[in-house]
Amino acid sequence: MAGWDKRALVAIGGPTASGKTALSVALAQRLSGEVICADSMQVYKGLDVGTAKATRKEMQGVPHHLMDFLDPEEPFSVADYVALAQKAVADVAGRGRLPILVGGTGLYIESLVKGIRFTEEEADPDLRRRLTEEAQALGPEALHQRLARLDPESAAAIHPHNVGRVVRALERFYATGKTASRQKADSLPQTPPYDALVFCLTWADRARLYQRIDLRVDRMLEAGILEEARMVYENRARCRTAAQAIGYKEFFPYFEGTAPLEACADRLKQASRNYAKRQLTWFRRMEGVVWLDAADPHLPDTAEAAVREHFKK
Repeated sequence: MAGWDKRALVAIGGPTASGKTALSVALAQRLSGEVICADSMQVYKGLDVGTAKATRKEMQGVPHHLMDFLDPEEPFSVADYVALAQKAVADVAGRGRLPILVGGTGLYIESLVKGIRFTEEEADPDLRRRLTEEAQALGPEALHQRLARLDPESAAAIHPHNVGRVVRALERFYATGKTASRQKADSLPQTPPYDALVFCLTWADRARLYQRIDLRVDRMLEAGILEEARMVYENRARCRTAAQAIGYKEFFPYFEGTAPLEACADRLKQASRNYAKRQLTWFRRMEGVVWLDAADPHLPDTAEAAVREHFKK
């Protein structure tokens, strides 16, 4: 096969536990590709089980990029991600390989594919302090409801309990007077930087997806998620992002002695199901997404044919 065009990019998104990792590896093996992670938590070192990172066995020798490189206490923004991902894509494409972007963080995928330009905004410490104090006094849901009134698109992408992201979204709105959709439109280049084919995996039978999520949580418990969660709990003041992430905070009541382990595991299963719904909602809003049936027994063949047709390979 001749080398890939340097603008060629394949992205695979979808809900948690939908089969993205297996499909990405299969496509990389068939199409001389390499995987670039698009998951906001898999960038952190030491958080392997709770973030469902691909294991060495699952990678099957396929190179993976932008995974497991950042200390858990380090902040990491979408702007940080896009800057690093652009370099990773250029590196993979420069060697004649196909970059395959994979993950459930729709914001990362959309921002990279569309070439959204991020500008540095001067932080307002007083505003951030007031908003944080309001969240503590009124509860995180109250602040999230305010964001939903002012900027529905940002609110839809942020969990109500992720106070840090809610505060930053409100900061951006107050600083610019623009909603996320307006800011996004203003930051788009006239010509997209990539010729991108974006897939999203979906399960027509939602109950099967939920069964997969429940099974994944059970396997996480067997694989040692409690050790990771305890590390996050004991360092929650420093590892703020991880402490708010699905997969860890659900076990905090167990460590505090206020809830049994089974109840915490059930809470994680429910939180993961809710997250899967939000992920699907995000990709439904994206234009040009090619939806793939995750239950298709010939899924790798179907996806490969779509890639070859799109890029005329």
